[in-house]
Amino acid sequence: MDLAELVSFVRARALAVVATCGPDGAPEAALVDVAATDAGEIVFDTSVRSRKYRNIQAFPQVALVVGWDDEVSVQCEGGADILTGDERERCLRTYVEQYPDRLERAQNPNRALIRVRPIWIRHTDYQPATFGVHETHLGS
Repeated sequence: MDLAELVSFVRARALAVVATCGPDGAPEAALVDVAATDAGEIVFDTSVRSRKYRNIQAFPQVALVVGWDDEVSVQCEGGADILTGDERERCLRTYVEQYPDRLERAQNPNRALIRVRPIWIRHTDYQPATFGVHETHLGS
């Protein structure tokens, strides 16, 4: 799966489970709305009071799983950052294209926009006619 295929897959599904590492090292997972930039970045918003926000501040490595309804999913891992400035505005445009009703919420100072830059992707298809598992390493 290349970045263009990842972008298309994420945009079609629009939901992901994001896993972060808590302060005690335990995994924590949450369902989030996601959007994908043309560059393959995965974007979601969260409350600045959420566990995932604090976890990403302390340890920015995350894992995501997108898709599951049709026995096809994408797992990815990468670095997450809390966006500010021009990068926030650029990624916010993509997020609002996917979720037009989220602009006001995203502009709330108690909300943060998070970007994940995947470095590893696993596309898994358990459908009998198209079965396959494919991994892609995108670098660091």
